Amino acid sequence: MATIDINSDLGEGFGRWELGDDLAMLQLVSSANVACGFHAGDPRSILRTVRGARAAGVAIGAHPGYRDLAGFGRRNIDVESADLVADVIYQIGALQGIAASVGAQLSYVKPHGALYNTAVHDERQARDVVEAIVAIDPRLAVMGLPGSALLRLAEEAGLRTVAEAFADRAYTPEGTLVSRREPGAVLHDPDEVAERMLRLVTEGTVTAIDGSVARVRADSICVHGDSPGALEMARRVRQRLEAAGVQIAPVVAA
Repeated sequence: MATIDINSDLGEGFGRWELGDDLAMLQLVSSANVACGFHAGDPRSILRTVRGARAAGVAIGAHPGYRDLAGFGRRNIDVESADLVADVIYQIGALQGIAASVGAQLSYVKPHGALYNTAVHDERQARDVVEAIVAIDPRLAVMGLPGSALLRLAEEAGLRTVAEAFADRAYTPEGTLVSRREPGAVLHDPDEVAERMLRLVTEGTVTAIDGSVARVRADSICVHGDSPGALEMARRVRQRLEAAGVQIAPVVAA
């Protein structure tokens, strides 16, 4: 029986601003990438999400990003290495403390937004993220795009790696993500997405944006919690996979 992890970016509310329905999403995913306060998330919303993840038996991952609340961590920032290493350590440490307060542990780290995308190709920033993880807790796995500098450097450092695919994003023929600036980069039809993810899990391929077949390796599937209709998309993906006999389970357990 095939097994796959489903993850989502959660804990991204801030003050009176609610983003998505974290507690409902936690009933559909097996891993939660929880914001650490730099790109989104205040302590109260982060604690609520971590508490909900523990109650639902969902693995908890740190989701550190650039110090960029105004841009939701989606703006590229050329951070000096000393600052980036310290920032990532700080964010992981904050989430570790919140998790410990409810009897939970972190399982992995998945960078957020622009930091995630930069660490695909930027060796320096990818190395900074890896250095931070090794420094604070080398037992943590690293989640990222297959073929990225981040995963390669993490493996070289002896860290466990988790290759990730995106349910609601279009792919190029080379198996990379289509830029959000391009038309058709974000997918919205839950049934189409569910069928794509079944093919990904069972065949290791997706239909690229030009209609060709792209090979994509994945241990985990991400459904963005802030996308319109995110709950329905996650529900359809899970239902379709389970109906085909695919088991949903965390790829990294604490």
